[in-house]
Amino acid sequence: MTALISTRDLVKRFGDVTALSGVTLDIGHGECVGLLGPNGAGKTTLLSIIEGLRTPSSGEVRLFGGDPRDASSRVRLGSTPQATALPESLRVREVLEFVAAHFPSPAPRSRIVEEFALEPLLHQQCGALSGGQQRRVAVALAFVGDPDLVLLDEPTTGLDVDARRALWDAVRRRHASGCAVVVTSHHLEEIEQLASRVVVIDDGIVRADDTLGAIVSSVARRRVQVRGIDVADIRRIDPAASVTREDDVVTAVVDDSDALVRALVESGLPFADLAVRGATLEEAFLTLTEKTPETRKAA
Repeated sequence: MTALISTRDLVKRFGDVTALSGVTLDIGHGECVGLLGPNGAGKTTLLSIIEGLRTPSSGEVRLFGGDPRDASSRVRLGSTPQATALPESLRVREVLEFVAAHFPSPAPRSRIVEEFALEPLLHQQCGALSGGQQRRVAVALAFVGDPDLVLLDEPTTGLDVDARRALWDAVRRRHASGCAVVVTSHHLEEIEQLASRVVVIDDGIVRADDTLGAIVSSVARRRVQVRGIDVADIRRIDPAASVTREDDVVTAVVDDSDALVRALVESGLPFADLAVRGATLEEAFLTLTEKTPETRKAA
């Protein structure tokens, strides 16, 4: 089956800055892919090329098997960019109808209104909406054309926790119905909640591409939490450990948790409530990108 997105050795340069450096990637039907990377890593540049908004310097990109710069290749695509730019004078209902008119078989408007909780906003002008409400409308518009693939670039920017979770539920429903989703986010919890596959991009290079579980398990570091001792006690045992303290809980992120636990027992220190667990997605992400330059150009 033809991949929905296929890139081969994709390179994009802006003058002396290389935003993408040989990205090869395939995304198939029904996938939900989290695209992670630090600011300036190349995520937005990659999405803009996939959408046909920018032309690669070299390499190949195919969208539904065609050139993304051709309008016919984008008929089954929906997207929400980072910046929300709704027409201020139009009402939400009018914007939904305007966008739907560009697609041969748009989704039933009632479904979009219900899933994204837009009913209270339908008669309001877009310019009168709060930033969070505008963002919710912008994400809903990505699904108006009943697409087979949606690209969401930082979809929940500006939303509070409850609104973010409600939007996740709506995206999950669309994904469960068969729509493939590619989402970028600074909220690593968001990627954990939505994606089953994670692609980490840094300095324009794909650093990792695997299932969420495999990405996390690939990082050997472990988190050890304990009460009853000080940060200095841990650092004497393992100088390389990353140690923090919150209230009376000391947390150490280490390469060898077994060795640390053995050393704690042998030390005779009066520790209690010992807990050891594997890396989180955030810890895996930081480990995969920790060798990147401190200064990056914006993507």
